Amino acid sequence: MPKVAFTSKAPVAALVVLSVFALASVVTVLIVYRAEIFNLNPTTRAPRLPRNLVPHHYKVFLQPYFSTRIDPAANGTSPMHELMFLVGNFTVSFRCVETTSTILLHNRDLQLSMGPPVVRDQDTNQTIGISAVKKNQDESSFLEIQLNDVLEAGRNYTLFHAFGAPILDNLEGLYVSSYVEGQPAGEGDNTTERYLVATNMEPTGTRGLFPCFDEPDMKAVFDVTIIHPRNTTALANGQMLESNILNDDWQYTSFHSTPKMSTYLFAIAVSEFTSTPSPHERVEINTFARPNATAAGHTQYAANITGNILTFYETYLGSNYQLKKLDQIALPDLGPAAMENWGLITYQEEMLLYEEGVTSVLHKEAIANIIAHELAHQWFGNLVTMKWWNEIWLNEGFASYMSSLAVDHVEPTFNIGDRNFFGEFHAAFEEDALDSSRPLRAPSQDVQTTYEIMFLFDTITYCKGSCVLRMLADTVEERVFNKGVKMYLSEFKNRNVDQNDLWEYIQKAVDEENGLTKVARVMDPWTKQSGYPIITINTTNGEIHQKRFMYKHSSESSLWWYVPIRVMSETSHSFVMLETNGTVKKDELMSKSGEWILANVNCTGFYRVNYNPENWQRLLTQLEKDPHRIPVLNRAQLIDDAFNLARANVVDLTLALNTTRFLRNDRAHLPWKTAVDHLAYTVRMLERSEVYGPMQAYLQQQVKGLYDFFGNDTDVSLVPEDYSLRHIWLVAIEVACSNGLPECIAMATKMFADWMNNGTNNVHPELRHIIYCQAVAAGGRKEWEFAWKKSQNTSDLSEKELLSRALSCTRKIWLLNRYLEYTLDPEKIRVKDMSHIIYNIGQNVAGQALVWNFIRAHWEYVSKGNANEAFEGATNRFSTQYELDELKRFASDYNVNAVKWTVEQAIKQTKVNIQWVSQNKDNILKWFEGQMA
Repeated sequence: MPKVAFTSKAPVAALVVLSVFALASVVTVLIVYRAEIFNLNPTTRAPRLPRNLVPHHYKVFLQPYFSTRIDPAANGTSPMHELMFLVGNFTVSFRCVETTSTILLHNRDLQLSMGPPVVRDQDTNQTIGISAVKKNQDESSFLEIQLNDVLEAGRNYTLFHAFGAPILDNLEGLYVSSYVEGQPAGEGDNTTERYLVATNMEPTGTRGLFPCFDEPDMKAVFDVTIIHPRNTTALANGQMLESNILNDDWQYTSFHSTPKMSTYLFAIAVSEFTSTPSPHERVEINTFARPNATAAGHTQYAANITGNILTFYETYLGSNYQLKKLDQIALPDLGPAAMENWGLITYQEEMLLYEEGVTSVLHKEAIANIIAHELAHQWFGNLVTMKWWNEIWLNEGFASYMSSLAVDHVEPTFNIGDRNFFGEFHAAFEEDALDSSRPLRAPSQDVQTTYEIMFLFDTITYCKGSCVLRMLADTVEERVFNKGVKMYLSEFKNRNVDQNDLWEYIQKAVDEENGLTKVARVMDPWTKQSGYPIITINTTNGEIHQKRFMYKHSSESSLWWYVPIRVMSETSHSFVMLETNGTVKKDELMSKSGEWILANVNCTGFYRVNYNPENWQRLLTQLEKDPHRIPVLNRAQLIDDAFNLARANVVDLTLALNTTRFLRNDRAHLPWKTAVDHLAYTVRMLERSEVYGPMQAYLQQQVKGLYDFFGNDTDVSLVPEDYSLRHIWLVAIEVACSNGLPECIAMATKMFADWMNNGTNNVHPELRHIIYCQAVAAGGRKEWEFAWKKSQNTSDLSEKELLSRALSCTRKIWLLNRYLEYTLDPEKIRVKDMSHIIYNIGQNVAGQALVWNFIRAHWEYVSKGNANEAFEGATNRFSTQYELDELKRFASDYNVNAVKWTVEQAIKQTKVNIQWVSQNKDNILKWFEGQMA
């Protein structure tokens, strides 16, 4: 990212103390937290701020120096060689609760002091002398101010400090971003590159903007004033108080005070963006984006639903949103997908903008979901905040759990709840079965450095956190759970909590409803232990036991959980609680008269289930006879459990394959999607072998009825009006075309040919990712070159990506080679896009060997891009001893430092693949041949 030229004059204003300073150079740095930790106490590994000073109010003045665009008459001056910086000051008011002569607060070392700090006794207005100021150049990021006199317990003080800092492009703290505004005009181009500044503070970025008490439980009120270039809009957490012009170049905007909030929620943005309002009876809501995007209506969908989602939460949670305004902004560059800053939520642009008729309609679901997630944080995280980062799941788990409820309410036709949950369920299952998993609530002593904090923003926190809350809600009943959550939010408003506070208030609700669940006792094992159990049930005698589920069962685990189990049979429903790590008998789990037993009804519990062979067979028979007797979530879960149990060598793989037989009679999305995801590995391992023929024939046979169900409408590009059908419709077309169903290939080639011949693209946006790929795969030079030309001439980034992906689908070796050669020419393919294209070609069975040879021949150039992605694309199909030997030779002969971890993982995975193929290939071939006999 280039720096932005500074051409304006500094204002003469009493609002902020400014100093003139020069920086010789600015280097964009990636901060790696490897320094030895500064210790206040030699026995502690990493620092936390002492609690002798308690902040309660910040006054912050900021002036970012930057130009929103480069003057075309600037003789070609490139912003890359210019400097962009920030000057400002802050005053923090704090109370001393324990006598001290030292002030410690956080301060990242990119800041430059513009004069000594000033400490005053707020009660007497007397200045307190400073003997020394130290910046600790280590992980603590402490600014240590040593005083001549002591601060007395019970008194109030202020600290003033003026500072400056370079504004970098590393998407942390205050950073610069750019975008292109305007439209191509015939042979010329009237586009202009524009610039803006924005912030991303979570978890420890605020200390890089100004010195502060940068820990989540040190909440305070913030008053902010921003001096910014004329004709820009400044946004902050609070509602605008006033905005006035200072001179020809600058204006200032002041904002109302925020509620008490943690520093990581501090946010500002300065841009030329325009806004779209949302209706709400009490809160002023605006969605900001590039002027072109706003004018084209791309913010309209987000604006339409935001007020409705906010109203849902206010009603559902029994408390109003705390501010009078809510801004959302679609940023060209942002590290996370979105960030929930109180009053100013930031989003990656593609996560907020929707273009009617161009963007996939299903993208609306993603937009609604992420808005719902960030708005949930206004309560879970902003209003009530975890005490320390080791319990970040209280923020993210709740936001994930709540978002499905909100979207189901405001967009009921999406039917998003089950899909959202199932995606979270299985992402968490996959991660939590590995040796490297961790507890949901990490021990606080393991979370001290910024790197360790960032490590917690993972699948366990988001997905397992959501699943555990769903399990708790089902165990105590959702009505009781919601009652406890409302009391929890009311009691801890503007305060900080740990999970024990949540358990306490859910327990209060349980007790008030005369429930029997001991919440903390039941839930602590799920949050304080890694992993989850596999529940094994013998329905012949009702015996049940649990054991930690792992893909490697090399050792016994002593871990056990309180496991709530909802059970159904052909004739009854029941609930049991497994409260031991030993084997017990439950009458509810004993099959009567040969009926099937199904445990974990609707997948409310976070565990896998295995049955005795007889019960597995009864369930499979029921699925083939009438799948709808089994709840849809369980139909999907039976497939997923069987494949994962086979992966862990608990059951035979043929059992897992048998769970796919019923799909020919099922039109539900989740069972089909689950089966396709699991069979993808089998396809990848065996599509170069004799197994692939009967496997492809089987999948054609299974999907034909589903494809025919949609066939007539698909042929004329009609999209199912029912949103719940759109997902299975796309799965049907994807499976049918990728497995060579003749009518699907004919449909795809005809649609693409019509575009080529008529010049009008009538392929529905929902179908383009499939049609483009399948038509290019079935075609030859003509189709490939048409797609290449279109990819070069479109300015629509999503369309360009679809065409780029389609180009890698051809089965013509010489065309794949041509595409690989193009990646070496930055005039044809940018270096930043090279690795993604190489990866895509590697996913084509016809291109995998080409890619492996290519990256070895051009490793030095390939390494300029995302070499990890390119390498993975070349090797993720490896499953022979020869390929393993080639991998090891590559690791020894090439400079692989930049991809060392990826290479090591590829070697490990190839060994797993070799073993898997050796163990399963013959049985799989026999199974598929048997199905087609």
